[in-house]
Amino acid sequence: MPRLQSVFIGLCRLGTGLAFSVLIVSVTVQVVGRSVFSASPPWTEELTRYAMLWMVACAAGLSFRTGDLVNVDILSESLPGRWPWISRLVAAIATLGLSLVLIWPAWRYTAIGARQTSPVLSVPMSFIHASVLALLVLLAAFAALRLASMLTGASDGRPVPNPDFIE
Repeated sequence: MPRLQSVFIGLCRLGTGLAFSVLIVSVTVQVVGRSVFSASPPWTEELTRYAMLWMVACAAGLSFRTGDLVNVDILSESLPGRWPWISRLVAAIATLGLSLVLIWPAWRYTAIGARQTSPVLSVPMSFIHASVLALLVLLAAFAALRLASMLTGASDGRPVPNPDFIE
């Protein structure tokens, strides 16, 4: 299981970095175009939106893993005994369950995009809509990994600190 988790983490980091790089380039072209030439290419705004969607899709699972998603745990972590572990287990089950329930509608949403293209870039919208599907699949995968590690005793379900984050 650690090997599988490493693969997921690596792919998500790569996807997040790639999407963020595309976003930076697109916004830079847009800002330079507006500042220097009084007009920016029309594709920059569209590409920025799509890069943002894919960046969030790739980063959501990583954020779940490291505890960087919005989480109100002040009450649950102050509970006595095993209750904090139980609340983390319930949260992982709820995240996994909700993600799994939404995968089929996200798949249908992605399929609808096959009949459309984006207005400026002419990219099939199924590629753009697939970002929602990817987000749910990756979030479900990270929730399942947390759940498995909790049930096997490999972890207590607390978020894993991000080793790249400097406080």
